Amino acid sequence: MNPFSERLLAWQAAHGRQGLPWQQARTPYRVWISEIMLQQTQVGTVIPYFERFVARFPDCATLAAAGLDEVLHHWSGLGYYARARNLHQAARRMVERHDGDFPAAFDDVLALPGIGRSTAGAILALARGERHPILDGNVKRVLTRHFGIEGWPDSPAVQRTLWSLADSLTPVEEVARYTQAIMDLGATVCTRARPACERCPVAATCVAAREGRVDRLPSPRPRRAVPERNATFLLLHNEHAECLLWRRPPSGIWGGLWGFPELPDATDLVDWCRTHALELAGPPRTLDPLVHTFTHFRLRITPLAARIRPADPRCMDSDHWLWYNTAAPTAVGLAAPVAHLLDVLTASAKGASR
Repeated sequence: MNPFSERLLAWQAAHGRQGLPWQQARTPYRVWISEIMLQQTQVGTVIPYFERFVARFPDCATLAAAGLDEVLHHWSGLGYYARARNLHQAARRMVERHDGDFPAAFDDVLALPGIGRSTAGAILALARGERHPILDGNVKRVLTRHFGIEGWPDSPAVQRTLWSLADSLTPVEEVARYTQAIMDLGATVCTRARPACERCPVAATCVAAREGRVDRLPSPRPRRAVPERNATFLLLHNEHAECLLWRRPPSGIWGGLWGFPELPDATDLVDWCRTHALELAGPPRTLDPLVHTFTHFRLRITPLAARIRPADPRCMDSDHWLWYNTAAPTAVGLAAPVAHLLDVLTASAKGASR
């Protein structure tokens, strides 16, 4: 075993994270759920979501049998909702092709929706002790600093270098503990900001520490302007304090979640209501705008609230529309801005009734 791996294993035994919920009663299923939740999300945020999720969906069969709305409801607020849709699809595939068991072969794991090379390797290493290198964000940061590797870590050339290093450093024995160790090191010591180099078990051989380049590695992504998009959300409610929601398309932002109808550019609200067999029961009012930032763009939302009444009792009678009662909410998936605006609308209605 190389000195780097030996030092990490010794450090992990004394200082690594030992009590995370997915480390208890460890199974491939629980590790899989945790690895997907931890993608681009902090451990502290994930823990309560993980505990609620596995309490409701303790195995692949239960997750596969559930409706997508319920799965998204248990994911609401965690963001990056494609992860939840992929979990649901993967669970169904496991039931169809693997008798409800998590697959044992690396290629079968890699073929599941939402699982890439690093995630597949992490699941099999942590849950089954199989030797597979991993290269998540924490590992990239540790390796680029320790070996002084310049260049954006997600560029193809740097990726090849990092995968080669990750493979050479992964030991044959104690793979699960080594995998946990290098993830822990990146998450708790070799952090993005203010790394604790004085506590690092491999600081003596770290190129970035020796050359004073810790704050410059990993190299940042080449800068580019973040585009902005605008959307007008229609917060339409009836006399029963029910809000009109629609199910978003399965792909795209907030795919499969329930949200407010959106007013297309240059479309008048009265015309939109007439098209959808609705009538305005009062003048609309514009609420305070809000901004929601995605990975690749920024969405500026203008909420337009109005009371409506159906011109036809059968209007909105389809699986794509929902009258959402804020006093007795339906268990469906809601994006964070939608949940926030529902709270704003409810608080406003209560204030008006006093």
